[in-house]
Amino acid sequence: MAASEKKKKKRRKGPSLNDTGLKDSDLQEAERLHGLLFGALENAAEGLGKEIEVGDGFRRDVLGVDAGEEPAAEECERKPAWIDEEESEIQVKEGKAVSAAEYVAGLRAQHAKLNPGTDWAALPSEKKKRKNFDSELDSDVEEDEDEDHTRILRENDELVVKSKVRLPQGLIEVSRLKDGNADEPSSAVVRSVEFHRNGQILMTAGFDKRLRFFQIDGKKNPKIQSVFLDNFPVHKASFVPDGSKVVASSRRKMYVLYDLAHAKVEKVMPPVGRDEQSLESFEVSPDSKVVAFIGNEGYILLSSLGTKQLIGTLKMNGSVRSLAFANDGRQLLSCGGDGEVYCWDLSTRRCLYKIRDDGCVNNTALCVSPAANEYFSTGSSSGVVNVYKYQGLASGGAAAGPVKTLMNLTTAADTLKFNHDGQILAMCSRMKKDAVRLVHVPSFTVFSNWPTPKTGLQYVHSLDFSPGSGYLAAGNAAGKVLLFRLRHYEHA
Repeated sequence: MAASEKKKKKRRKGPSLNDTGLKDSDLQEAERLHGLLFGALENAAEGLGKEIEVGDGFRRDVLGVDAGEEPAAEECERKPAWIDEEESEIQVKEGKAVSAAEYVAGLRAQHAKLNPGTDWAALPSEKKKRKNFDSELDSDVEEDEDEDHTRILRENDELVVKSKVRLPQGLIEVSRLKDGNADEPSSAVVRSVEFHRNGQILMTAGFDKRLRFFQIDGKKNPKIQSVFLDNFPVHKASFVPDGSKVVASSRRKMYVLYDLAHAKVEKVMPPVGRDEQSLESFEVSPDSKVVAFIGNEGYILLSSLGTKQLIGTLKMNGSVRSLAFANDGRQLLSCGGDGEVYCWDLSTRRCLYKIRDDGCVNNTALCVSPAANEYFSTGSSSGVVNVYKYQGLASGGAAAGPVKTLMNLTTAADTLKFNHDGQILAMCSRMKKDAVRLVHVPSFTVFSNWPTPKTGLQYVHSLDFSPGSGYLAAGNAAGKVLLFRLRHYEHA
């Protein structure tokens, strides 16, 4: 046992440096390094509490310093990752001479910034100044919105980019948005809804004698302006196509022009030589020069929007119920109580063509497709809607017959409207609840998924598409303007 323990101890000590065959100088250096590296481990128990001497070679080779040399103070400190040279150039003055006026102005500005609750007492010009100090004040935000609304009314440019993408038939993707007039609903039936040509403004009008304008964004739809027309229940209101004015009519001998840019209401007296008791129904020409009113005993009155004077009349055999201008403004279509459709040349004031509306006794609505006068549509008191080729007017005969007869309404079809690219025809009847249908014109089929019983249209009296067909607005008898988003169309 003693011999084996001695062998183990010898194995632990490892090979002797004397057996390596090195020179004396190399052997001494090896012993020194061996003592530095392994001596501390072998004598760890013996060296507890004692200082270990480290040779100069170890200091130089391992630590990188010579004996007796201490690291410099700069090397011990951490260097900053980045130094801003401009900070050293900043000079702070302990005092600055200012005038009394500047000192008071600075105190006022600081007080206004720290105490925004006094903003109600500031004038509009002062509110603009305060915006530089605190852009999040509610008063400043509201003022900016008011300025934007005013700017929108002053400008009449088109802001909508129109593009034609084929609309699939069968189902249409529609979503309900916040009501267009939620900020100020009408207190009576909404007789007219119409979008401005820039696609951002929606006008509503009705028997409560007010024209209202809303900025449509689909989320807040804030009110821009409300105009009261004294003793003038509005039966119809429409933007002039150039977007500068609004024409409003009532059961009065006169009509009203509202200038959007100057917020000015002008009452236009009845035409000289005529004795119409009411000018409640009209249409404005696409060139914004002529407004055509439905008169008595089959007469159509043509009035100039520039001079406000009567420039001509047209005469039908029966009574007039509805009018529609062709897209170029050179022709006018009319229909009425005799069940016939007339096409008038406005330059010569003569009737070019006349066709019988198939299966109709009493016409109630008329509209022309904006897609290069491709189609026109008529509505009757029985709810039947006929769609015709516009070019079929000239040929007459069998070619003048309807290309499609739609029988989806059971009461009088009193409102017809094509969208901007002519792919959708909206038809509705105010006589029946939820009586609105959207027709896919290329296939002449009705979209089956809208409206539903939960849509809540009620009794719709007016509707309109936005210039890009992104929105559909419907005004009902309850004074609301329901707003819908047509997802197929990207732009409003």
